[in-house]
Amino acid sequence: MTDVSSMDMHLLKKELAELEGKRGRGTELVSLYIPPDKNLDDVMSQMRDEYSQASNIKSKRTMKNVTSALETIMQRLKIIPNVGENGLILLVGTIPKGTQDKIEVHIITPPKLLSTYRYHCDSQFFLDPLRDMLAERGTFGLLVMDRREAALGVLKGKNVESLVKLTSNVPGKTHKGGQSQARYARLREIAAHEFFVRIARHCEKVFLNMTDLKGFIIGGPGPTKDFFVKEEYLHHELRKKLLDVLDVSYTNEFGLSELVDASANLFKGMDINREKALMQRFLSEVIKDKGLAGYGDSEVRGLIDMGAVETLLVSEAQESFRVRIRCQSCGSVEEKTVKDLSSFEEELSKKSCPGCGDKSLEIVEHKSSIEELAERVREKGGTVEVISTETEEGSQLMAFGGIAAILRFRPG
Repeated sequence: MTDVSSMDMHLLKKELAELEGKRGRGTELVSLYIPPDKNLDDVMSQMRDEYSQASNIKSKRTMKNVTSALETIMQRLKIIPNVGENGLILLVGTIPKGTQDKIEVHIITPPKLLSTYRYHCDSQFFLDPLRDMLAERGTFGLLVMDRREAALGVLKGKNVESLVKLTSNVPGKTHKGGQSQARYARLREIAAHEFFVRIARHCEKVFLNMTDLKGFIIGGPGPTKDFFVKEEYLHHELRKKLLDVLDVSYTNEFGLSELVDASANLFKGMDINREKALMQRFLSEVIKDKGLAGYGDSEVRGLIDMGAVETLLVSEAQESFRVRIRCQSCGSVEEKTVKDLSSFEEELSKKSCPGCGDKSLEIVEHKSSIEELAERVREKGGTVEVISTETEEGSQLMAFGGIAAILRFRPG
């Protein structure tokens, strides 16, 4: 199975956002998820059975729409030689468009493996498997600590989230008279022990029941973190998932991010690590005299045309759609660029054709602006990375206009 690219996941995210707005008038939207090991003859057999049962639906309109969807699916299945290495998704149904209804067909080649066969009929498309594909698999527990404070957090996908902050009652190393140095040291050790026990209990409470916890990482300045691990304060199940103990400077939310950076080798292949590496490479080229970097829509498009772009970096916030609109009455065609496809579809259903005045406008074609850029880059042998808006790297890219490029060569 090939690696899933950021472009694949971005397109899936946009497709999902579009599909979530679809609603039928009744339980007449059909969702079919076919894993690669499913026999297509068996699928066709079930579709014929469902078609026969649909004739018993009391509502004539619902019966007509369900049978139309099933007919469309069977027609498509007849011409499909195989479902591909990850499987195939067919989402078919009649969607109200103002005063008219229109059957829509969405055929999706999933970027990740479909493991379960599913047939579903409802007033909405069944989208849970697509949502699952977008969800980052696995969570990493994070703990930064010393004797004075600690912070617990998680790394989920690209996001570092601070969950718990703790402070101790451990007194400082200096003290005013009235107590012997040995007794004062014992009090400090008792307070530290109590603090470590409290940290361990919070770790149990926060992390122990996380079913998707892939690993646990501890960091902090000095030897305290090592003592905490060596003396086995941590619950034995969490000790089994301990991946590393690392030196970091801070023991607050900044320390959690520092710990993730220090653990880069553990997260190889994860989106957060890939985005950091790409943006660091881009920024290192930007500051050079005649460095191999470009940014801004106009400059980058020109560099693409010259074949100079090795890797295109584009923020998902730059997404828009080029749509072709046709009037079903007079046949006039118009093209527009829109930001939100679902909202525009809803607006279009209420508009009249500027030519004939009929309310029969429909979108006959739409294309992602990022997809259009990606095609141009790939034609020249380059690669594309879609950068999330949820990370520090995404914010950095937006400072350069949301579009940048790492170059093969600097045009003269």
